[in-house]
Amino acid sequence: MREIVHLQAGQCGNQIGTKFWEAIANEHGILFPSDGETPAGTFVGEDDMLKQRLNVYFNESSSGRYVPRAVLCDLEPGTMEQIRGSQTGELFNPSNFVHGVSGAGNNWAKGHYTDGAELIDGVLDCVRKQAEGCDCLQGFQLTHSIGGGTGS
Repeated sequence: MREIVHLQAGQCGNQIGTKFWEAIANEHGILFPSDGETPAGTFVGEDDMLKQRLNVYFNESSSGRYVPRAVLCDLEPGTMEQIRGSQTGELFNPSNFVHGVSGAGNNWAKGHYTDGAELIDGVLDCVRKQAEGCDCLQGFQLTHSIGGGTGS
């Protein structure tokens, strides 16, 4: 099966990406949030065909949970904390959250030349690890904004 690595950049990209993962999890029979007894990321579907296709967007952990093959990045920690605290946040691998401390403040140049330049190595390391974990990488998917800030 072919795999896709998903990247979410900036506040807009992370908000869109969060909704994307909610839809994909529901569509593929992945439980989120946890129901108290069963952890988030558990396959609860009945269809074997669905289970075969889970590997396009998810990695299966040793405990049987399905974890999104996603890298979430932003220059400010607020967006990342919001996702971590949400119901969808339980799905993600905590080491795939990469963020700075100040934010781009809707300033493309700050995200590209200063703060973003310092963060890019961590993001690329995360992306490389996700890509190296794939058997047959098909491509990358990116959610971001084009109007300014980190995602642009």
